[in-house]
Amino acid sequence: MSKFGLLGKNIGYSFSKSFFSEKFEKENLPHSYENFDISSIEKFPNIISKTPNLKGLSVTIPYKQQVIPFLDNLNEEAEIIGAVNTIKISDEKKLTGYNTDHFGFQKSLKDFLPLQQKTALILGTGGASKAIAYALGNLGFDFKFVSRTATLNMLDYSSLNQAIIEKHLLIINCTPLGTYPNIEGCPNIPYQYLTKNHLLFDLIYNPSETEFLKRGKSQGTKTSNGLKMLQHQAERAWEVWNS
Repeated sequence: MSKFGLLGKNIGYSFSKSFFSEKFEKENLPHSYENFDISSIEKFPNIISKTPNLKGLSVTIPYKQQVIPFLDNLNEEAEIIGAVNTIKISDEKKLTGYNTDHFGFQKSLKDFLPLQQKTALILGTGGASKAIAYALGNLGFDFKFVSRTATLNMLDYSSLNQAIIEKHLLIINCTPLGTYPNIEGCPNIPYQYLTKNHLLFDLIYNPSETEFLKRGKSQGTKTSNGLKMLQHQAERAWEVWNS
């Protein structure tokens, strides 16, 4: 029996275990999937050495970048993106990092295209945001990152005014703000300037409608949570593990 799993921190809410467990049962596959919930990335090598028949891992917050030094190889896309959400483990315990987040996001975003302008704001600067930027580049979008601190190539939240919001029609939440159980949280943007021409995309899927999306919907804005993205990236991860 081959084993697969999810690497992360505080991941009891995770979609991945139920998705793959149901997939294995439905397709009558003799595999198992479990959560590897660790408090620090230094504990990662123990998982590899002490888990027999482990063939693949998904990686989530906060380890998409922290795990890279522990890997033997990165595929080209993961190296460009600078973040890993899928690890393939060979019979010799060689670890190769991939990124399927960009694939999942790009595929799920196509349901909402075209927008009137290919302009976007990426909220957050973690591993997921790097995959989103890569996907937006593939789709020909102009985009800017938004963080708590402004830099030469990055806006901060306090600088988001009516002109900036009106200019950027796609706004993607790549932060954990609003994730269950802290569902009252949301990124601090001026929601009152959103219009029906905007799309708010939240990578969060639990709850299915975050405060971020609710505030957009109240302005007549199109919205999407991260569930379809997760499904697409998970199917892609399954292809990677079996390639």
